[in-house]
Amino acid sequence: MLDKLFSKDYKRILYNFLSLIILQGANYLLPLITIPYLLRVIGPEKFGVIAFAQAFIQYFIVFVDYGFNLSATKEISINRESKDKLSEIFSSVFIIKVILIFVAFLIILFFIEFIDKFKQEKLIYILFFGVILGQGLFPIWFFQGIEKMKYITFISILSKALSTLTIFFFIKEEKDYLYVPFFYSIGFIVATILSFLIIFYKFNIRLKLVKFQTVLNYFKESSSFFLSRISVVFYSSSNSILIGFLWGYQNVAYFDVASKIINALRQPWDLLNTVVYPYMTKEKNINFIKKIIIISFSAAIFITSLIFIYSDFIVEIIIGHYSKQASYMLKVLSLIIPLISIHIFLGGPILVSFGYEKYFNLSNILGLIWYIFAISVLYITSNLTIEYLLYTIVSIDMFILLYRFYSVKYFKILT
Repeated sequence: MLDKLFSKDYKRILYNFLSLIILQGANYLLPLITIPYLLRVIGPEKFGVIAFAQAFIQYFIVFVDYGFNLSATKEISINRESKDKLSEIFSSVFIIKVILIFVAFLIILFFIEFIDKFKQEKLIYILFFGVILGQGLFPIWFFQGIEKMKYITFISILSKALSTLTIFFFIKEEKDYLYVPFFYSIGFIVATILSFLIIFYKFNIRLKLVKFQTVLNYFKESSSFFLSRISVVFYSSSNSILIGFLWGYQNVAYFDVASKIINALRQPWDLLNTVVYPYMTKEKNINFIKKIIIISFSAAIFITSLIFIYSDFIVEIIIGHYSKQASYMLKVLSLIIPLISIHIFLGGPILVSFGYEKYFNLSNILGLIWYIFAISVLYITSNLTIEYLLYTIVSIDMFILLYRFYSVKYFKILT
């Protein structure tokens, strides 16, 4: 038992998981550190403007990613022993992403020129484009595929620390809120440049000319994953957009605080999924993934219980004062964690790894359809409130869990 537990494969998974914990810990904890400071210095209204813009650019980040964090990770993992094939995959994905970044820029220009809500804060969206550029080209999929996460761990910590420190040093009054997206952009761009240097000089991967048909094949292969990912970002980022249009920037600020806390707390599950996925694509170890799900769900119940007990205290620490609205948002959104702790492993590590990508992607697309249907019914019946919006958000993850569980049972994967 101990020999199996500490086998080479399991040690690699544990090492990559711990690396990602540090990596994403920096990604989420460092921005969380800046939230109390920004709320006090620029105020909830301007903080809401920043949160609204961040939600908006998430559409374009996922658009530029185009599902390659799943499809390219799988290809890199399978072909990790061939430098020539790795260069082909890397070059093809890079070419596609550059084209998508250009398209994203044109779409953003349209929004800030012709829609008043965006036109009023035009400079914010232009400065946030650097985040799309940096995060869009950041090749985390390459390092996931070869299961070498330590490099981007240090890079990401460095870039996030850079953004955090510049915010503390240069944001001193309300009008300085315009610098926030600029400092975020600098951090992401620096991280991408450093990661490219490591790929080129450490792993001897080269950008090369690739046949058009080859690039097109990688694009088509990732299309189904893109539809799945864009569905997820639509029903996650749309909440801040909806709140901004209907209930104002201050409510966006409170929702953003609650969402960021939940996103930070759910990171261990996202990260464990990230390192387990390439392992499962190769090994398809059912007993291993069953144990992961049991441990995962138990930990999620514990975390959610703590949030319900200490939500008021957590909100007061982050915001600087008690907010019944923010505390309520945090409690309701915490119900997502136990649901995710199961369905995230039913997705990539099980459905995708066993060749059922269609059903993995369909679960997210149907989740989006459910979201649109629920919001439409609430709006038509004049029952669309922030409270019902929160319940709808939780119901999406319940829907995805039930659909994926049914799919896994139907194809008898876990039996």
